[in-house]
Formats: sequence, C-alpha cells, structure tokens
Amino acid sequence: MPHAGLEVPPEAQPYCVLDHDAIVKDGDEQAREIYAIEDEVELFVTSDVARAVVDLNRPPDDRRVDGVVKTHTCWMVPVYDPFLPDDVAERLLARYHAPYHRRLSELAGQVPVGVDLHTMAARAPPVAPVPGKARPGVCLSDASGTIPEEWMLRLVEAFDASFPDVSVQVNEPFQGGYIIRHHGTEMPWVQVELSRAPFCSVKEKRRRVLEALTHWCEAIGVT
Repeated sequence: MPHAGLEVPPEAQPYCVLDHDAIVKDGDEQAREIYAIEDEVELFVTSDVARAVVDLNRPPDDRRVDGVVKTHTCWMVPVYDPFLPDDVAERLLARYHAPYHRRLSELAGQVPVGVDLHTMAARAPPVAPVPGKARPGVCLSDASGTIPEEWMLRLVEAFDASFPDVSVQVNEPFQGGYIIRHHGTEMPWVQVELSRAPFCSVKEKRRRVLEALTHWCEAIGVT
C-alpha cells in the first residue's frame, strides 16, 4: 500500500508549500481504512511518506510533472516553492524510495503473489490522459503479464462477485505502475485500484475487497 502516507519528510519541508488537504487529495484517500488487512495477509508493506513528495509507484528516473519527485500534484497544484535542489531530490529517493523497493525485493518469493493496493478518484484528475473521464468501480492491472492469465480471469470473477453494483475493468484506466512492473520480474504481482466513489461505505468496501481477495486465493490454490 504505497500511497496512504501523509508525511512530508524533513528534507522536503523547507520547500513544500502544500497544505494538509492538498496532500490528502493527491494520495490514496480511504486506503488505510479499506486496506486495513494486515492481520489477514502473510506480509504487509506500506509507507508514511506522502505520494506528493515521493511517489513509490514511479521509476526513480521519472521526472515528469507527476513523476517520482513531482512538480505538481495530480490536480496540478504546485508542490514546491522553490523546487527542490537536485541533491535534496536525490536524498529523498535514497532515503524513502530505494528502501521501499529493497524491502519488496527482499520479500520476493516468501509469498505466492503480491497485491499492490490503491484507491482512485471517481473521475480522472487533470494530469490524466483524459481529464474528467469517469472511471470504473474497480481497475485490476497486470501490465499484460505480471500474473498468469488464468489468475487474472479468476481475479476478475472474484471482484465481479463482490462488487456487482460497479464496473470491474482490466488494465483500464491503469495498466500497472512501477511496483508490479519492476517486481513482477521477481514474483507474480497484480495492481488493484478501487474507486473512491460513494457506491458503498468505506467499511463495506473493506469487507468486499477482503472477500474478493480471499475467494481469488482459493480459486488459484493460494492459501
């Protein structure tokens, strides 16, 4: 769960001009509540660092507006004034981005599959290819190959059953970020994006996600 953090690290504090609401809005709102499943899984990895400061689901060399160290949030709100000096940006990556991914690599193979958990705005933000476009209730992503095809079919079936009132899409609008693409070479990985649209309560979303993942694991023989 890489995008639930809200902290601005000390290195970035002299430059960051975002208020708390902007930091929350750029991250995965509701994620900590929906994905409070630490006691239900073998391994659970997350971070306290705000997505707006260090995006753990971007490659370390992605320096776009909405890249690993952003100039603007996904809502096109400036993050820094002035922008981070290069040495500060590199320290952020060394202290927060690199250790997160080392941890995932260290854990590779200790479980049969990794699930990268996210929430998404109900409509695409300004940085998206089509701003304002309505999004599905659930997006399941495998970057066209980070889990076996049969596993993806069973995952879609599980989420369709647990979320019958919303659309479940595969690789649309997201095809999978850096986490599943990079670590998918080490073990199977899949990305789950759940809409923040209020089609049910946050508590109910948690129950449904856990139900879907449980049924999926049973279907593919993972216990």
